[in-house]
Amino acid sequence: MTHSGSAPSISPPSPRPAAARSWAGPLRAALAGVAAAAAALGVAEIVAVLTGPLSSPLLAVGGVVVDNVPAPVKDFGIAVFGKHDKTALITGTIVLLALYAAAVGIAARRSWRLAAAGVALFTAVGVVAALTRHDAGAAAALPSLVAGLAAMAALRYLVPLAAATEPPVAAHPSVTEPSATEPPVAEPSAAAHPSAARPSAARPSAARPSAARPSAGTRLAAAVRPSAAASWPLPDGSRRRFLIGTGLVAGAGIVGGFGGRFLTSRRAVTAAREAVVLPPPVQAAPSVPAGAQAPGASAYVTSNRDFYRIDTALYPPQVDPSTWELRIHGMVRNPITVTWAELLQRPMISRYVTLACVSNEVGGDLIGNALWLGTPIKALLDEAQPLPEADQVVSRSADGWTCGTPTSVLRDGRDALLAVGMNGQPLPVSHGFPVRMVVPGLYGYVSACKWITEIELTRFADFDAYWVPRGWSAQGPIKTQSRIDTPRDGSGRKAGPVTVAGVAWAQHRGIAKVEVQVDAGPWAEATLAPPVSADTWVQWSWQWQATPGKHTLRVRATDTTGETQTSTPTPTAPDGATGWHSTQVTIN
Repeated sequence: MTHSGSAPSISPPSPRPAAARSWAGPLRAALAGVAAAAAALGVAEIVAVLTGPLSSPLLAVGGVVVDNVPAPVKDFGIAVFGKHDKTALITGTIVLLALYAAAVGIAARRSWRLAAAGVALFTAVGVVAALTRHDAGAAAALPSLVAGLAAMAALRYLVPLAAATEPPVAAHPSVTEPSATEPPVAEPSAAAHPSAARPSAARPSAARPSAARPSAGTRLAAAVRPSAAASWPLPDGSRRRFLIGTGLVAGAGIVGGFGGRFLTSRRAVTAAREAVVLPPPVQAAPSVPAGAQAPGASAYVTSNRDFYRIDTALYPPQVDPSTWELRIHGMVRNPITVTWAELLQRPMISRYVTLACVSNEVGGDLIGNALWLGTPIKALLDEAQPLPEADQVVSRSADGWTCGTPTSVLRDGRDALLAVGMNGQPLPVSHGFPVRMVVPGLYGYVSACKWITEIELTRFADFDAYWVPRGWSAQGPIKTQSRIDTPRDGSGRKAGPVTVAGVAWAQHRGIAKVEVQVDAGPWAEATLAPPVSADTWVQWSWQWQATPGKHTLRVRATDTTGETQTSTPTPTAPDGATGWHSTQVTIN
């Protein structure tokens, strides 16, 4: 029974569980590390506006990854992500960097030397990657160096804020706190013990050992082990300061990153491209025949926006046409250099040509057909007068990428072009502006050099182009292939007439026949739409009287030499995939 005048009992809040304390500190330190990395990358992007976009740590390291990734990994990336492989690579690089930055932030809780070593490693990787890029000068190291300083400064600011949010460890119960299972011993009240009003001197302290003063050791232990009250949830102020600081640092990095990209784009060649006036061709391409578009098949002419892009450039080289020139040298009798103005004065022709990537899987979409405007490469080579033993033409891009093309192919009369236009417009920057190569009948990795700045005559025995040491064939003639565009794999149709349609290609040879098979039935010949030339794909269609059930459709093509594509499936490496494309269809 309580006394009417006694105060109500108020229990203090429970201490935070030790498990919560164990991960909260490292988590905040990890967030500090990630925010510091964001700030570092943002600062680097701003500096890269002055030193060139490829000097930014993100693009420099990504470029090194592209150059050194094993062929199976590259094939996997293209097979999974297709035309978005570069976005996937950049995203993956950012994720790995965030994990590394988190580890550095956690290390900073324990040792600034360890954190500094982590930042130094990040800086060194960026510097080496930037300096080893094509035509990189000493200034290319600057973005990574400044990024390292920014990362360390951000860590110095954020890690102490994170530490301030960590609650002290609760005291051992034997030091100052009563046991949680034993109630404190109450002192007798004055009303119950009148003698308590007597002076304390009348009761020596020696007679009350429970009230003895703690020893020096006990007091020291209490000082270094704060009481449980100190481990109660801290005021929101320290956490608020940490969250605000982290948000400001990370936000500054994000703004800096996007701002740097924006400034870089302002310095890009977009304006120069828009100012280009393409000359009219002295010989125009044949018109697309009526009926060239088969119902349900891909567009006969692929738009610039939809045209596939597979290359090693994480950021398309920004080549100013006013300073562009093409140097033709090597094993030639007459080395020549052609400027942009001189190139536009040369005779131009327009041609429809279908290009395909060697990484295109059976049934894949890494292929497109466009109208190209350019000057014949053969005429330029004839002026340079290659030596008889020069059997390879090595083309170099502005970013240092190389491809090797047989000299004989470029001089056999096919419409191999130094192209400046695509579908009636100047080349898009992502497709090689201002000048690229277009060669019918060869995969792009041995012929379609974008942002071309150099042609060197040499021999296959003396030089391996970019992809050859990475496991691809030195020569890459396109293989006869076909694809079903409709009905799509896994789709459903109603019983009755169903249009089966798609495309087939064997550039520079041409398609003679396309056949379709349902399940294990006989092959039926499809109707071919008229193509512009043997250098473009052919669209085909076939009317199928579909019956209910699940069916497998297959397609195969035969080129004008009489060779029918093989049914044997092979991977894309080393010289292009083979096999028949098939789709599964459910008929209701």
